[in-house]
Amino acid sequence: MSLFPHVKFLLGAHQPKQFPMDEGCEVAIAGRSNAGKSSAINAIVGRQNLARSSKTPGRTQQINFFELTPLNRLVDLPGYGFAKVPINVRRHWGVLLESYFDQRQSLAGAMVVMDARHPLTDIDAQMLDLAATRVLPIHVLLTKADKLSRSAAMKTLSETRKALGARATVQLFSSTAKTGVEEAREVLMKWLADRG
Repeated sequence: MSLFPHVKFLLGAHQPKQFPMDEGCEVAIAGRSNAGKSSAINAIVGRQNLARSSKTPGRTQQINFFELTPLNRLVDLPGYGFAKVPINVRRHWGVLLESYFDQRQSLAGAMVVMDARHPLTDIDAQMLDLAATRVLPIHVLLTKADKLSRSAAMKTLSETRKALGARATVQLFSSTAKTGVEEAREVLMKWLADRG
C-alpha cells in the first residue's frame, strides 16, 4: 500500500505568481531531462502515472506541484539539459527555477536525479549550485543503476560520493528494478517530518 494514498496533481506553474500558497512543506525533484525523473517520482510515491514519463526529453515545461498529504508537496521541476526546446523556453525555465529556489520558504530539500551512467555533468553541477543557494539538504539519486553491473554501480556511487563530499548524500536508484526506492522514500519522509 502506498504511503501517499491520496497523492494528487495540485497545479502546474508557468510563472512564479502561479505557485501555490507558500505554507507547509515541500521537496523538489530536479534532473536532466533524460535521467528518469518522472519514473523516480512515480516509484517513490507508489503511483504508476502520477508524473508523466515521455520518450521525448523535456516534457515537463512548468513546475508541477503534487500534494502528498495536506500541506506536504512534492515538486517536479522542469528537466534540463537535452530537452529539445527553443533557447527562449530554456531561458524561461532558468528564470522560473531561480525564482522557485529564491522564493519558496516551505522548501525542505532537493533531490537531484542523475543517470548513473553519466553523473555529475556540467549541467548537474549547475543544478546542485542552484539548490545549494538555499543551504538545504540535497540528496542525489543515481538512476538507471540496473543498467550497470553491480561493481560498476558501486564504483560510480563511491566516486560520486567522493566528488560531492558533504554537499549531498548519494544513493543508487532504479525505478525498473525498484533499487533504492525505499531509501529515497525515507529521505523524503524525514525531510517532511523535520519541517512538520
